[in-house]
Amino acid sequence: MLLELDCVNAYYDKSHVLQNVSLEVDAGEVVALLGRNGSGRSTTCKTIMGLVPAKSGTIRFKGQAITNKSPFALAQLGIAFVPEDRRIFPNLTVGENLRLAALAGRKGAWNEKRIYDYFAVLGERKDKPAKLSGGEQQMLAIARALVANPDIILLDEPMEGLAPLIARSVEEVVRGIRAEGNTILLVEQNARVAMSLSDRGYVLSNGRVMASGTIAQLEADAATMQRYLAV
Repeated sequence: MLLELDCVNAYYDKSHVLQNVSLEVDAGEVVALLGRNGSGRSTTCKTIMGLVPAKSGTIRFKGQAITNKSPFALAQLGIAFVPEDRRIFPNLTVGENLRLAALAGRKGAWNEKRIYDYFAVLGERKDKPAKLSGGEQQMLAIARALVANPDIILLDEPMEGLAPLIARSVEEVVRGIRAEGNTILLVEQNARVAMSLSDRGYVLSNGRVMASGTIAQLEADAATMQRYLAV
């Protein structure tokens, strides 16, 4: 198993936001974290990345305990995080944003040239400051993750706040990198889109895993879909 969470608990001050969360992601899978806003999906990603401390439980990557390691150490191990707020450096060029990300990653199939071949809009702006539209920022955020050549990408709300047409473009990018065999843990508010991109899913509510299974199994569970996802 590539990534495992075993009974992970995390808090914001005194608020118990993750409650005994256990999940698994195997190499080559896309696994969706499903649930309403406030269910703990994004916090799960942040806890994996050491941005929110795990008070108890264990997080393992390739069988090695990585609980509460620093984001930089996790990047070097092969975990990339695309946060909801993207965290682009607007005063750096597009190319500089990519090269900075590559420094924390590893050598592999994704290099700057391949990024520009895959994301033509970034190639057109490679020498310009990264003061981009929302959709272009998201493309750059995903490209920064890829250029680090990770074993897994934690993708947090990639379509959040985008106009429908731009959101569909980002969706197709995610679909494309999935088709190349990249492993992804996906948080996406639109449950239907998330499930169309994923092999398996975990349904969270109030920081707890309420259901899990293949996408077909989850879709067949009408009560769970209606109660926790309202679809």
